[in-house]
Amino acid sequence: MSNHMNDDDKLKALQQAHTPAPSEAARRRALDAAMLAFDAEQANAKRAAQGNPITQRLRSIFATAKGTWTMDNRLTYGLGTAAVALLLLPLGYQLYTTTAITPVGVPPVAVSSKDADQPVAQPEPVPMELGRADALEKQEAGGTVAAAATTAQEAPATAGADASTSNLAAAMPEGEADLVIRDDIAPQSSMAMDAAPPVMPAAPTAELRMAAPKQMAAPGGVVQNEAFIAAPAPADAMLAKPTEPSGDEFTKFTESPLKVVKTDPVSTFSIDVDTASYAYVRRSLTEGWVPEPDAVRIEELINYFNYNYPAPTDASTPFKPTVSVYPTPWNGKTQIVQIGIKGYVPAVTEDKPSNLVFLIDTSGSMDEPDKLPLLKRAFALLVDQLGANDTISIVAYAGSAGVVLEPTKATEKAKIIGALENLSAGGSTAGAEGIELAYRLAEQNKVTDGVNRVILATDGDFNVGIDDPEDLKTYIKGKRDGGVFLSVLGFGQGNLGDDTMQALAQNGNGNASYIDSFKEAQKVLVEDAGGTLETIAKDVKIQVEFNPAVVSEYRLIGYETRALNREDFNNDKVDAGEIGAGTTVTALYEITPVGSGAELNDPLRYSSDATEAAGNGEIGFLKMRYKLPDEETSKLIEQAIGKNQAVSSLAEASEDSRFAAAVAAFGQKLKGSNYGEMSWADIRSLAQGGRGADENGYRAEFMQLIDMARSLAPDSEATPKQ
Repeated sequence: MSNHMNDDDKLKALQQAHTPAPSEAARRRALDAAMLAFDAEQANAKRAAQGNPITQRLRSIFATAKGTWTMDNRLTYGLGTAAVALLLLPLGYQLYTTTAITPVGVPPVAVSSKDADQPVAQPEPVPMELGRADALEKQEAGGTVAAAATTAQEAPATAGADASTSNLAAAMPEGEADLVIRDDIAPQSSMAMDAAPPVMPAAPTAELRMAAPKQMAAPGGVVQNEAFIAAPAPADAMLAKPTEPSGDEFTKFTESPLKVVKTDPVSTFSIDVDTASYAYVRRSLTEGWVPEPDAVRIEELINYFNYNYPAPTDASTPFKPTVSVYPTPWNGKTQIVQIGIKGYVPAVTEDKPSNLVFLIDTSGSMDEPDKLPLLKRAFALLVDQLGANDTISIVAYAGSAGVVLEPTKATEKAKIIGALENLSAGGSTAGAEGIELAYRLAEQNKVTDGVNRVILATDGDFNVGIDDPEDLKTYIKGKRDGGVFLSVLGFGQGNLGDDTMQALAQNGNGNASYIDSFKEAQKVLVEDAGGTLETIAKDVKIQVEFNPAVVSEYRLIGYETRALNREDFNNDKVDAGEIGAGTTVTALYEITPVGSGAELNDPLRYSSDATEAAGNGEIGFLKMRYKLPDEETSKLIEQAIGKNQAVSSLAEASEDSRFAAAVAAFGQKLKGSNYGEMSWADIRSLAQGGRGADENGYRAEFMQLIDMARSLAPDSEATPKQ
């Protein structure tokens, strides 16, 4: 009985005894065992399979095209063991990296009872290039841990630890008894280790004094860890201008050159109302890339914004020009001649019928979130704007083209939206076949005195169909002459065929827009829907003749892809740009006044200034030609550009003029122009002064783009400050 009572007493004593903390040494042994098991499985996996390679043992019970296979359980067991080893490895690595280890050659450390109650100082950050052993030495030298040279047997137990802890330490094998348990400090999180440079914990759960494993130690006792000693990227690399090709295709062009008025006084070009370049540039900068130079078409950047030009009151005269002259922001010795027009805005009571065909690219390349899904939402916005006089058809093309929706009244919105939602991407791209089918539908349902338009939505990747792009352009030209116009909406990045989109839109008497977001879709298809759908003037051309007595040199800013020959101006067979309802168009010339000292060309040796007429002090003479949508004979507008239209200081120029000049300077700097160097700060200041009311916030967004461009392509030291 007494013996039984003694056993009970012993059991109660054991129950009341303090449970020792888990042994870090045991954990280390478990990790080593897991790593050995993993290495063994890796070596075993490299063995060649038994038997002839063609007739190896079958390893599956699932039916396949080759027949029903049987399963080899030994492979399952081997894979299971390897999986367990892989699961244990991260746990062991975490335990190892969150435990302070003193390498060979470093004196052991003891924690005294008086130090245990004192607050622990935070360690100083350790540079990333240091090894873990160096990090420990730096922190110990800084007093993070109270160090004392002592043997493992002399190290006292931590204050507050009971006798069982001391007995546990004494019972440990040699090399593992040097363990001091700290129950008052929580272990360091492994997440912090991943998020910051490697620093040793202020007071780890346990401090092991053992040599680092051989596979982790370098000569000299410094522990190496590839995750920690990787050198950081140079600071200069973070500021490098990204030049990685985008994979998108753009029309190649050279910047408009500076021309001498005496030898080349006439400038002729077609107007451009496209805005695709601005939206593409915005997306590139927002995603942290500087767009390639050919993607930056300065006239499209300028024309993305609306300007407060006076609008005509009669559709018979769809626009009238507004001209202003002011000092150039980037060169005080030159001037800007700004030519602006605003298209006629139809009255609310004018409800012209619309016959619209949505031609939608559903090829495999459209299977991305910023392509077909965004396209559906964009068209849904447009459908919501249409009414009872409007008809919508939908044609989709991929491996082959097909009619998704026969002509349907826009009031049947649920049916139209349902047809859009049922579209999915897949297959190759037969763009030409889709275009033919879309035009056929448009012609069959053509409305008189209304809008007849095909709206092509694509990433521009036309790789199946009419092989010769010129044949496709010719086909579209023929349809435009029949009264059906074409507009193009571009989506996505990586294989965007911007050059194809621009060519199709120009030949189809339409405009090209790039939809990079739902917000841009709302701008193009809701806010600017009139300009996108309804054409009020076509084949609009501009010609300016400069007076050599007043202007010595000039250059047109942008419009490189819209240049025309001088004789094209009076040739009604030559195609030009179109203006949509309510659209504003802006063109800027930089001119060099005679005697300003800013001329870049030397005077001709044999020219005679005495024969030049003063021209009544006119800077130049503006002429514009256009056709009404249903006519084939052009009409002419003429207007002199006089000195009285010039202001002497930039502050006197209108807000719209200053903002347009800022956008031009931004485009020139972004594409690396040979002219007009300004600092980003000066461009931003100029744009800020011309923001005006900015009801939709587009000009405020432009300010953000300047900041992004400044971060990606900082000013060089040679950039002049205006």
